[in-house]
Amino acid sequence: MKYVRAADILPQELLEQLQQYVDGAMLYIPRKEEKKIWGEQTTTKVDLAKRNAQIYIEFMEGKPVYLLAEKYFLTKKSIQRIIRQEKSKHVN
Repeated sequence: MKYVRAADILPQELLEQLQQYVDGAMLYIPRKEEKKIWGEQTTTKVDLAKRNAQIYIEFMEGKPVYLLAEKYFLTKKSIQRIIRQEKSKHVN
């Protein structure tokens, strides 16, 4: 981050308004950020989708919910929720 003189880049009217609040102090102005969707900067979202698909496959092959819960370190309720969600994707 580099420092820029406000007088060099801001209109005089805006500079005078800012001086009413922060006369002589350093002021950090954050960058504009676009709203980021959860998981877009990492592979977590993709990894969880693959895991959930695998859970559904194993369930359809006959593996009981309690064993899936143990294998994936999730609660039985979480496994049931994943199975419901995955099933709704495949019912078209």
